[in-house]
Amino acid sequence: MKILVTGTAGFIGFHLSNKLIARGDDVIGLDCINDYYDVNVKYGRLGLAGIEKDKVEYNKLITSSKHNNYKFIKLKLEDKENIDKLFKTEKFDKVCNLAAQAGVRYSLTNPYAYIDSNITGFLNILEACRHFDVKHLAYASSSSVYGINEKQPFSTRDNVDHPISLYAASKKANELMAHTYSNLFGIPTTGLRFFTVYGPWGRPDMALFLFTKAILEGKPIDVFNNGNMRRDFTYVADIVEGITRVIDNPPVPNPNWTEKDLDPSTSSAPYKIYNIGNSNPVRLMDFIEAIEKELGMKATKNLLPMQPGDVPATSADVTDLVANLHYKPDTTITEGIKNFIAWYREFYKA
Repeated sequence: MKILVTGTAGFIGFHLSNKLIARGDDVIGLDCINDYYDVNVKYGRLGLAGIEKDKVEYNKLITSSKHNNYKFIKLKLEDKENIDKLFKTEKFDKVCNLAAQAGVRYSLTNPYAYIDSNITGFLNILEACRHFDVKHLAYASSSSVYGINEKQPFSTRDNVDHPISLYAASKKANELMAHTYSNLFGIPTTGLRFFTVYGPWGRPDMALFLFTKAILEGKPIDVFNNGNMRRDFTYVADIVEGITRVIDNPPVPNPNWTEKDLDPSTSSAPYKIYNIGNSNPVRLMDFIEAIEKELGMKATKNLLPMQPGDVPATSADVTDLVANLHYKPDTTITEGIKNFIAWYREFYKA
């Protein structure tokens, strides 16, 4: 297949692109390479895939020096004219949209970035899929859409009308927008609610990266809600395996769906929502302890109150993922943290 992966210089997009390239798909990766976090990490990811930094120019499609089935283009989702040109020229079979302005806390101070990328940009992707005959759009949602829902584990059949950050609201909006296009134009769309993804080449603004860096530098780590948090940490390779299975299995209309049932995870249109999580929530203090053990160093903890936009616990119900795609993430935090720290020490010579 010819597959467009947006956000290909990002954490998940990088790993997904590598998997699709390895299995023989023709992959075009798109990324705007913004400076939300260290661009050296983004160019490092691209470099591993054979995309040389000095050859990257805006709206220029370049071929990998390592893989003849991988090309990269630097482009913003908001650039509708050039997005349309790319879709018209390349004739994608499927699209996986992982490009987005990420981060819950960043959305408190930079709200417009989320509207530009996550709303306007996503609309441009939907319109391009509509007009250029894309057979399936898979896209990143987030576990943050569950908001103040306290029912555990989080189910895709739960109501998610109470987000507590603009980031979460933008992801819920993506799901609603996708359903509209599935219903009106018959475009198969699948939304993926990821649960606290971690692993090698992870984002520098996320907990594992921040904790590892601080501990190695002998600096205190910020532990929110006084450590009384539980997270469904999910290893990136497990996330990518789930995405790949989703890409290969476009949704079809659910013949059993009725207005009386109103299951929000499916529809009479070709639309589906999946959770992708480990389904084994870990206490934040246990997570930190596993990092300390792997580093052979103790952390100095700066206990702080809950941050706006955060929730005390997350846990994924992956019943549909298992039933429909025969898959359940299962990498332990011990293995995942070990792999991350090995990468971190190598990349930063720490």
